[in-house]
Amino acid sequence: MPIVERISALQPEIKAWRRDLHAHPELMYDVHRTAAFVADRLREFGCDEVATGLGRTGVVGRIKGNRPANGRGVKALGLRADMDALPLEEETNAPYRSTVPGKMHACGHDGHTAMLLGAARYLAETRDFAGEAIMIFQPAEEGGAGADAMIKDGLMDRFGIDQVYGMHNSPGMPIGTFATRAGPTMAATDHINIHIEGLGGHAARPHKSIDSVLVGSQLVVALQSIVSRSVDPLEAVVVSMCQFRAGDARNVIPQTAEILGTARTLTAEMRDLVEQRVREIVAGVALQSGARITLNYERSYPVLVNHAAQVDVAARVAAEVTGAANVSSEIPPVMGAEDFAYMLEARPGAFIFIGNGDSAGLHHPAYDFNDEAIVYGASYWARLVETQLAG
Repeated sequence: MPIVERISALQPEIKAWRRDLHAHPELMYDVHRTAAFVADRLREFGCDEVATGLGRTGVVGRIKGNRPANGRGVKALGLRADMDALPLEEETNAPYRSTVPGKMHACGHDGHTAMLLGAARYLAETRDFAGEAIMIFQPAEEGGAGADAMIKDGLMDRFGIDQVYGMHNSPGMPIGTFATRAGPTMAATDHINIHIEGLGGHAARPHKSIDSVLVGSQLVVALQSIVSRSVDPLEAVVVSMCQFRAGDARNVIPQTAEILGTARTLTAEMRDLVEQRVREIVAGVALQSGARITLNYERSYPVLVNHAAQVDVAARVAAEVTGAANVSSEIPPVMGAEDFAYMLEARPGAFIFIGNGDSAGLHHPAYDFNDEAIVYGASYWARLVETQLAG
């Protein structure tokens, strides 16, 4: 296929971009160097428009095709890559390892950005499509809802986007493979923040205190009963309490404690149920213990719901790039969260996973994006445009 051949020729340059980005990770919305790097490349490619500052630091490139439109179907196709890194200390020995202490690309967003840049270069060079390819480079996927910020800044309407597609690498999936599914694909995520105000005192006189550690322990155990006893066993729900902070000495019952956790759900009904049960359990433990317990329950990213028609398109295009045997369109849902969900609420589209081979897991300090995936990912993006904007 000409696309794969051309992208293969570009692979060394795309790899160099990826490794440069890897060496200079930036967090959340503070991706100024990365955004400038992306914008400079898009201008070099000859994009018809390069917009910066959407959603604070997002970048969008518009590429117009040369084929005549037939007046039907999709006129503008959005392709999204995320740009931000994570607050981790890198533990690889790669020559391009992070040069910034405490920051690293541990989720492969450097690879996502580089692959979309590679597709942009190809599409700006060939323009063998009708309509417009909209290349979206988003900040703050890692907890900052950068997708939502770009949408609120007018992304969809300003660029007339009809459909939108996203992609994420997947450690453990072989290089050259793709996977997706229709319907709920990644979980909604909510933040559970609990502050306990007990009555501190001497460890030898617990009857004179309200033990915030004991109260917090009761809460942690009780909250685990939500999934085991309040949720239909056929539903996918996760409640994890991941931080417990209390006390400074072994012989002092602490006055306060703090518990932080997360809830993950795949349906609106389960999301409502989990929040209700968390509130009821917190209120019950407070009444039983005499402690003052403050709950801050924050709803974050929504469920990522893939649209069936666009999943069919994504799977078909992936099969053209790598062969039907290397594409699955019936994977089970993932309980991780992804703010591309906001874009799929705004427009029809699909999110697909691409194999990263036998690498460390996402968000691990030894993780690294596999450059062998570049040709498959960039070719998928380019072929998706040519297929959906065929004229």
